Amino acid sequence: MNKITDIFDKAMLDKYNTTGPRYTSYPTAVAFHNEFSEEDFACSVEQLTKEKQTPSLSLYLHIPFCHSLCYYCGCNKIVTRNQDKVETYLTYIKKEITLRSAAFSSFEVKNIHFGGGTPSFLSPLQFADLLAHIKQCFNLSTRLEQSIEIDPRRIELPYIDELFHLGFNRISIGVQDVNKSVQEKINRVQSTKFVKDIIERAKSLGIASVNIDLIYGLPGQSNKSVETTLNEVKKMNPDRISLFSYAHMPSLFPAQRKIKNEWMPTSDTKFSLFKQSIQTLSAQGYRFIGMDHFAKDTDELSISAKNRTLHRNFQGYTSDDSDCLLGLGVSSISNLQTAYSQNVKKLKDYYQAIDALAHDTINEPKELLNDGKQTRLIEKGLCLTTADQIHRAIINQLMCNLYVDKAQFSEKYDIDFDQYFSESLAQLTPFIDDNLLTNNKEQIKIHPRGRLLVRNICMNFDQYLSAPAHQMRYSRVI
Repeated sequence: MNKITDIFDKAMLDKYNTTGPRYTSYPTAVAFHNEFSEEDFACSVEQLTKEKQTPSLSLYLHIPFCHSLCYYCGCNKIVTRNQDKVETYLTYIKKEITLRSAAFSSFEVKNIHFGGGTPSFLSPLQFADLLAHIKQCFNLSTRLEQSIEIDPRRIELPYIDELFHLGFNRISIGVQDVNKSVQEKINRVQSTKFVKDIIERAKSLGIASVNIDLIYGLPGQSNKSVETTLNEVKKMNPDRISLFSYAHMPSLFPAQRKIKNEWMPTSDTKFSLFKQSIQTLSAQGYRFIGMDHFAKDTDELSISAKNRTLHRNFQGYTSDDSDCLLGLGVSSISNLQTAYSQNVKKLKDYYQAIDALAHDTINEPKELLNDGKQTRLIEKGLCLTTADQIHRAIINQLMCNLYVDKAQFSEKYDIDFDQYFSESLAQLTPFIDDNLLTNNKEQIKIHPRGRLLVRNICMNFDQYLSAPAHQMRYSRVI
């Protein structure tokens, strides 16, 4: 592990602390458009089936429901306590599973991830029914990984036992901050002791990996409060930690308007909280991965980082190397390698679209929306050009490995690296002058003091950022 002073050069971070994408996809979702069609979706899946006899597949199921509103959250969610609404949603997502699975009959499912919203909103019986339907429709790997995001405020401890018996072997718990004053300001008061109990129970059952989410830059946070949180994290002893910067963007996320500006830490304080978190977690024995993840040396994420086989998707850094990601449920996004596709974001539109697609499969007319347009399950998407795929590859390698071997990259994509990326490489001069990276004939290598600015570096390989739609759409890099 490099010294924290090598990684956290405040002068450099101040200089480059602009806004930019997190690159959980490239091109980012801002580039998606509504001309993307079901035919485009089908063609991309068909292309994958031609390339491999048994392509691998990951499933992401979006469960949008939450019992209450967390003010910091920017996710697509529905606050409700109405179980009838949940049952209706489960009926429709099962219909979507049935409809979509036909195109993936040759695929083997390696991973199933439930995100939200609050996936733990569902009861064990509801999960059992949903998983049984998935098993009926898809070919599941014998080494299947099942993961779920958990809100510790709304479950009992035996819930973890139920998840384990249903095959879940990875869980992620939203902790964010353990201080009650901060929790009250973000409307997420929860028991730290219960979080510890959950992790202890999960480990005793044999759940392979437990992740917790932390956020720095929340209202009311200070170095003292973050120290308290990190001390509790040490006692929790999770396998992985995701450390995210709070992006205060009330113009985009209305719930954030409930957070008063005077509660927010200054930019200098936020820098200090970030440095403190990195330093403390590293001292606790976690490997610093990418720009915002930590994992024990024995965890699969850490092993992937060490072997330079790390990947990145819409959930962040991952060891999942599946050929394709199929998103199911309202607002979910699919990565079909040569295309991205996003479902409609409103429940009413989602239900109408599923019904219309079901009718269409038996040659009945599609239902129409009130404005006379045909219903669409896919709200928007993007077919990737060869250039998109090449630029995605270099951005992913930099984001995950902080390194690119030019000869290997040139051979894989049949290009002359320096010639192909000549404009992008010329734009790296300021980073080279500031000793943040090396660019020579053999490689691009990001130095320790440049790793927190990897998003800035990747932006030089982004062909879409100059488009007007991309302006003012991203959070700050730190």
